[in-house]
Amino acid sequence: MTEPHDPGMDILLDRALGTSTANGTGLAAPSGPVRVRQHGADLIGTPLLNKGTAFPDEERDVFGLRGLLPHRVATIEEQVALELEHVRRKGDDLERYIGLAALQDRNETLFYRLLVSNLEEFAPIVYTPTVGRACQEFSHILRRPRGVWITPDDIDRMDDILRSGGSGDVRLLVVTDNERILGLGDQGAGGMGIPVGKLALYTAAAGIYPSWTLPVSLDVGTDRQELLDDPLYLGYRGRRLRGAPYDEMLEAFVASVSRVFPRALVQWEDFKQHNALRILWRYRHRLPSFNDDVQGTGAVVLAGLLAARTGGRLRGDRFMFLGAGAAAIGIASLIARELQIEGAGPDEVAQSIVLLDSHGLVHERREIADDQRGFAVPGDRLAALGLDEASTSDPVAVAAAFRPTILIGTTAHAGTFTEALIREVAKHHAEPIVLPLSNPSANTEALPEDILAWTEGRALVATGSPFPPVKLPDGTSRSIAQANNVFIFPGVGLGSIVAEAREVTDDAFLMAARELAALVTPERRATGAVYPPIDDLRVAARSIAIALVREFRDSGYGRAIRDDQIEPAVDRAMWWPDYLPYEAL
Repeated sequence: MTEPHDPGMDILLDRALGTSTANGTGLAAPSGPVRVRQHGADLIGTPLLNKGTAFPDEERDVFGLRGLLPHRVATIEEQVALELEHVRRKGDDLERYIGLAALQDRNETLFYRLLVSNLEEFAPIVYTPTVGRACQEFSHILRRPRGVWITPDDIDRMDDILRSGGSGDVRLLVVTDNERILGLGDQGAGGMGIPVGKLALYTAAAGIYPSWTLPVSLDVGTDRQELLDDPLYLGYRGRRLRGAPYDEMLEAFVASVSRVFPRALVQWEDFKQHNALRILWRYRHRLPSFNDDVQGTGAVVLAGLLAARTGGRLRGDRFMFLGAGAAAIGIASLIARELQIEGAGPDEVAQSIVLLDSHGLVHERREIADDQRGFAVPGDRLAALGLDEASTSDPVAVAAAFRPTILIGTTAHAGTFTEALIREVAKHHAEPIVLPLSNPSANTEALPEDILAWTEGRALVATGSPFPPVKLPDGTSRSIAQANNVFIFPGVGLGSIVAEAREVTDDAFLMAARELAALVTPERRATGAVYPPIDDLRVAARSIAIALVREFRDSGYGRAIRDDQIEPAVDRAMWWPDYLPYEAL
């Protein structure tokens, strides 16, 4: 069960937060003073209001805190320094994850101040790659639940569950059914670590206030036998719901969100390939929603490619994918859209992209999934490429025939990029781009140092998980950029919320990719990095949000807001984690 919900606190917080208004001022992050009715230990025990040792003397008197805290009043900067000591003393990253979660459970403002001030150090802890281990061990490390779990038994009480779990003005839900957690597969109830981590990054990077967010696990069971056999497993103990009952549950959930949180944006997260795509296509026109694994991944990869190529143009490049699931289809779709805008016709676009799955090249003469058909190679083109049925299963043979300049991996299997494949790709461009994107780090298709060795240092490399710089034989160092969706989804979420977007369009992701690419400086590009530093996340989120508010307005999908109002509206909605003054109610 989640912690009991306090509707009274919601009312007070909502008054402080502001709401969408007819005069166009839009949603506003909290500003003080905030009127608070909690007192004494209840106030200290409310994570979103607790200041810990930073409660000033006058508030200690007003709210009955004398004697409940040490005498000295600390600043938030001193609290951050102390929490850094605590976290850095821990022996491994999973323990650091648990320590940070404990801080979030007792003082959310301090947690976010620590995270915002140290994004490069702690983003990999609260999200990839460490969150993968946390999901795997969820039932054994859980301290205080966050968000809501909805099971097949709850189909008739979803409204009550959502109201119990969220504040009165939730604007953003991150929702998973736990079946494809990173590259780890079905994690059952443990998949909740992903929505929790994603929303932490939404707040840190885009300033989306914590009470506007709600993590949701559609706990429809699990097919992972070791979870079902674990006597301490906390999730719904049953085989994964499928078919019509699964669809009925999704339909009930969407209807419930529309009733309970009618202004909310939904991010679908870590659904397995075919469910991911069909749910996205089914509901994206019905409520503002997107799938970060499909569209967010597409945008962050496109941004890196645009930053990598001189002039920010991709026409003339050839793209070879190993992996043909939802992520690959999302990336390929956005690349195709970019090539069209650059002037490529349908035939040129089709001849520029090939996908390979576990059975080899995706082509029309073999059995393929419906969602792969848009990128299937026509049967008559196989002969033109010099390929026969046997050679289509060999990535090196396909690369020799297709002559790719860009290689993208979404396989979730380590070692898929062999030395022979990388050397073949390197033949076809002076600066080949190689993106082993699978998470966590153990699943990466090839190590960056191997890719650079096999290409004589010519390749531009970006990975899905963080990797340290690689020293080349000539003594220089090459940065390894992380193609992390956190560069995209916070800005998309913030822009959608500020714009009150009715639909999150594909062109919005195209705009987000271009904005991100524009933030990569020539100096950073010269080191091999094709993304900004992770410490610039708030800059990136703000830039993307501003561009998207304008895009939604111009395309008719968002509210009318004058150009001179857009930047102030975005800035008002971005919360900076700092303590506000309190007044007693």
